[in-house]
Amino acid sequence: MGARQDLKRAKSSGHLGARVKPEVVRENGVVREVRIPPLVTPPTKGSIADVPFANAAQEPRAVVIRRKVGGRYEPVTAAEFAREVTDVAKGLIASGLGPGGRVAVMARTCYEWAVLDFAIWAAGGQTVPIYATSSADQVEWILRDSSASAIVVENADHAAAAETAISDLARDLPQPRLWQIDAGALSQLTELGRGVPDSEVDQRRALMTPETIATLVYTSGTTGRPKGCVLTHGNLHAEAANLVELLKPVFEEVTKQTASTLLFLPLAHILGRTIQIACLMARIEIGHCPSIKPDELRPELAAFQPTFLVGVPYLFEKIHDTGRATAEKIGRGSSFERANRIAVAYGKASLAKYLGTGPGPGLGLSAARLLYDLLVYRRIRTALGGRVRYAISGGSPLDSELNYFFFGCGIVIYEGYGLTETTAAATLIPPLDPRPGTVGQPVPGSAIRIGEDGEVLIKGGTVFGSYWNNPAATKEVLDADSWFATGDIGALDEDGYLTITGRKKDIIITNGGKNVSPAVLEDRLRSRPPVGQCMVVGDGRAFIGALVTLDPEAMDHWLSVRKRPRDTPLSELRNDKELQADIQRAVDYANEAVSRAESIRKFLIVDGDFTEENGLLTPSLKVKRKAVAETYAKDIEELYGG
Repeated sequence: MGARQDLKRAKSSGHLGARVKPEVVRENGVVREVRIPPLVTPPTKGSIADVPFANAAQEPRAVVIRRKVGGRYEPVTAAEFAREVTDVAKGLIASGLGPGGRVAVMARTCYEWAVLDFAIWAAGGQTVPIYATSSADQVEWILRDSSASAIVVENADHAAAAETAISDLARDLPQPRLWQIDAGALSQLTELGRGVPDSEVDQRRALMTPETIATLVYTSGTTGRPKGCVLTHGNLHAEAANLVELLKPVFEEVTKQTASTLLFLPLAHILGRTIQIACLMARIEIGHCPSIKPDELRPELAAFQPTFLVGVPYLFEKIHDTGRATAEKIGRGSSFERANRIAVAYGKASLAKYLGTGPGPGLGLSAARLLYDLLVYRRIRTALGGRVRYAISGGSPLDSELNYFFFGCGIVIYEGYGLTETTAAATLIPPLDPRPGTVGQPVPGSAIRIGEDGEVLIKGGTVFGSYWNNPAATKEVLDADSWFATGDIGALDEDGYLTITGRKKDIIITNGGKNVSPAVLEDRLRSRPPVGQCMVVGDGRAFIGALVTLDPEAMDHWLSVRKRPRDTPLSELRNDKELQADIQRAVDYANEAVSRAESIRKFLIVDGDFTEENGLLTPSLKVKRKAVAETYAKDIEELYGG
């Protein structure tokens, strides 16, 4: 059954769509605010630490996680997970973790991360996530600022970074205790806690309330030192419980499948974390994959076969690009391009029919779509595991054409928007009312307001209360009425859907006085191979330009199709007319979204790439604009003829 039929069937039930009723507030004829009441009553007692134990009490044999063991995903029941959480919690208590104490976790996405997170909470503690790619200096800062008494790392490389950080701390602070997952950390903690009674864990949990601090999540930050967002158990519950109530009934009605998902986003990022909590809360089966790299992720998707995914635009772009590259390798590039156009056209027509704004796809388009489903679209679905019918995309805007493409392939992608300070998603596309090009309406229990200067303001149970040890920074973004100033620029439509147009601090002002938001240009430019990363420039300049890097995989394919050596130097490629024409087509596509005054007039292909490892991307894949500008200062001058 296709995406269109799935949605139609769910919407026809009537009761599902009636649960969410946005209240739109207009001022001077313009929509300035939208509010949606919570679907779940905020709790007055208890904490997220109770989730595994509630599952074990209610459905002890229910499979809540499938753990990778020897190449296979083995079931872990609710009772087994709660037992392991208890054993590790007792070990943490025996090691000296007191109520309110903090434990850092530095690891890729894995089963042990889930156990540790809930064990730290069950012991009354607070989790401090650290990205697995962090440097020793970054680890030292987070350990110092959070006063973590222990750190659990995944492997020897992480341990080396942690040991360097700990030795730096030793000059003036107590040294945190260090455990290593692949050296038996969980077993060691279990053995350490054998003398601690289960009742001690129960007592620790009983002390916690929704107002208790659950975690300090440090922003990846494009400038300056990361800030620790203080998130409570109430914040996590407001996010997870409302997402479950909003999405699960609809998706079960849509697919008639038992929901399951493979988590591959970093659990150090709040989005991956809250999705994990939501799934455990709803007893939705989850698995863990440590990589988002397509070549490493695809076999895991095939093995786990999830029914839905939560990803970032990068994943969907790569799946699409791989489909194109595969077709071109066998001489069917033009066939894929036609399949792409058919899917986009079918997606647009189908969605228009569903929303009541168009007649739907005609017979010719439907027949073409059926043909290409056999040739192309089913392979796209197979690349995502074969059973995926819907997905959630966040982190940055998803190109609307790509969204329509996947819709035409039979997969509905719901976009969302949020920040660490809003406990992940602050808005999400309503499951029965897709609107590509927007990031949806407020998550139930939240409100969105557009400030006088166009800044997006957010209020609700998911909004954090403060930055750790940083009252000045807190005061800058939280007003007396608890509205959080996001720093993003956006607008609300007549139905309360939010569109994000850029970051306030990223606005470029040309010497002609034109204000340009680079985000929309960069997002569209990145979506077209062989572009890798890019950065739009032009502050104080006569026109808008762009620095463009080449995606290594896309370039290997580009050179292979043209029977050119894979080691062709960049100095030769930069002036290659065929490559220049391909990049220009990507630039033209980006420029379609803006006025002529805001369009990219000139681009320059630059050496290297923007990566997290070289300090030019944050762990959440956002460009560090200042760092890129400094690194490529000579290239920027060349772009402008300097």
